[in-house]
Amino acid sequence: MPIGPDPVAADHPTADRPVTADRPAAAARPPLRRRLLPVIALLLLAPWAAECSWGGFAIDDFLPVVIFLGPMYGGAAILIRETARHLGAGWPTIVLLAAAFGVLQAGLVDQSLFNSDFLDDTQYADTRAAAEATLVPGLEFSLRQAFDYVGNHIVLTICAPIVLIESFLGPERRLKPWLGRPGLAVVGVLYLLGSLLIFSDSSGRKNFLASPLQLAFAAVLVLVLVAVALLPRWRRARPRRSRRAPHPLWVGLPIVLVRLGADLTPGWAGVAIALALAAATGGLIAYWSSRSGWGQRHVLVSGSAGLVMAAAFAYLVPPYSPASPVAALAGDVAVTVITVALVGGAWWRLRRASPTVHVGAS
Repeated sequence: MPIGPDPVAADHPTADRPVTADRPAAAARPPLRRRLLPVIALLLLAPWAAECSWGGFAIDDFLPVVIFLGPMYGGAAILIRETARHLGAGWPTIVLLAAAFGVLQAGLVDQSLFNSDFLDDTQYADTRAAAEATLVPGLEFSLRQAFDYVGNHIVLTICAPIVLIESFLGPERRLKPWLGRPGLAVVGVLYLLGSLLIFSDSSGRKNFLASPLQLAFAAVLVLVLVAVALLPRWRRARPRRSRRAPHPLWVGLPIVLVRLGADLTPGWAGVAIALALAAATGGLIAYWSSRSGWGQRHVLVSGSAGLVMAAAFAYLVPPYSPASPVAALAGDVAVTVITVALVGGAWWRLRRASPTVHVGAS
């Protein structure tokens, strides 16, 4: 993901740019209805992207997934996005908070990270042997599964929905907070209730409880990621490099290579390759985002390329639960249609409304 704090000069008043009496801050705020529309869209899109966009469910399960998991996944996406935008921070903060959420979800809520039986009642039971080939001694979790679980939460649950919704907004609203403290409190309660529902439901945590050491490890890792995400350095704008950023479509190529290369070989070697590719891609996109000409279309491609790849591979993977071939195929086709509509619509919106809006780098 791009790493800039994405400053827009008129977004927030500063000491050098006071709010004048003839244009108070409240007058510039859009009405509540307009501010709630992207919140609702993100609330619905996050659970669909997390669980349906890669073929995890047949088409008749889409609506129950969105309703049942919306408070947890959507609530987390909203809280992460709003935290970053209220702080004036950019994508480093969003990505790090997304990683913290991934660890929190897989390590403390459904505890799938530590439960070797978690997929035994699904059509992915045969992946258990591959997962156990990369068990971390003492903590007894699969590094392969950790990469997949946390990585998918970063890319699909948080970053892709945020970048899509923001790309549909005009440049004057894209980087501004949508909610005040009352709204954030409501979303926070919604997220906690959704997480508690998964933790207590028999199909959520599956009656498994991790050991105290495992829970402590996950909790400490979450706190470390949150602390790093909130560092002031992510809120400082830095000078742009003189070289121009590549065409936006080139930004998606490294992400495609990560997806194709992540499963080249099993075991520890495969995990090392996947981590190296992900780190190299993140560094490359960070470097590109510091060049002149980096804009929201670059952000859109880097944020949605993972979603596009997930939709493409949906035809090759089974849903969690057995489904008829017709329902499974209908779900995959629906995933393609929805993904193309979202990404294509956002691209069209950016070309039509703000073709030259640039995003600052940090």
